[in-house]
Amino acid sequence: MEPTTLLAFTVALTIAAFLPGPGMTAVVARALAVGFRGTLPLVLGMILGDLTFLACAALGLAALANTFETVFTVVKWAGAAYLVFLAFQLWTAKPQADEVSAERGAQRSFLRVTIGGLVLTLGNPKTIVFYMALLPSVIDLATLTPVGFLELAAIVFVDLAIVGAVYAGLAAKARGFFRDAGARRILDRTAGTMMVGAAVAVATR
Repeated sequence: MEPTTLLAFTVALTIAAFLPGPGMTAVVARALAVGFRGTLPLVLGMILGDLTFLACAALGLAALANTFETVFTVVKWAGAAYLVFLAFQLWTAKPQADEVSAERGAQRSFLRVTIGGLVLTLGNPKTIVFYMALLPSVIDLATLTPVGFLELAAIVFVDLAIVGAVYAGLAAKARGFFRDAGARRILDRTAGTMMVGAAVAVATR
């Protein structure tokens, strides 16, 4: 694929990824609660969701998404419910001030958190709309080859991984200001409130 085409795709994707939305709100909230490493599975799941939608758009399956609108609605509410569940855990967590608690929740199932990130992205219809609008504007889908698709998928993976890591890293840094148990409780409940906000954003889209 032409370098200029890949560059245009990368620029558009990067701008869209950095714009705050339910996904990055969830990333920030989780990073505030469990730190950088504990947030990486969520970022991975969200990337897998984007890759799924990229494949749907590239293969012309966008119409299939409209056909099975009910399925996407169920997935959307499942993603919102997952965020509410995380918010509940944060609000009811016992505040601790030691360093061990800094990674509280990071030991929970890697697969479970990854699936949560996947469901979160799949429940956001604006993601597939983005790819449906972007791909035809920069790529002739009729001539898209398997190698070209892999190039796009690699860009999506690397780009979103970097953006997610930036958000998670900055949020994790902020945790250092909350050392005592009382401050930790405020931090947990702030993160929990952000999770609920992200859930509402997902559910109302």
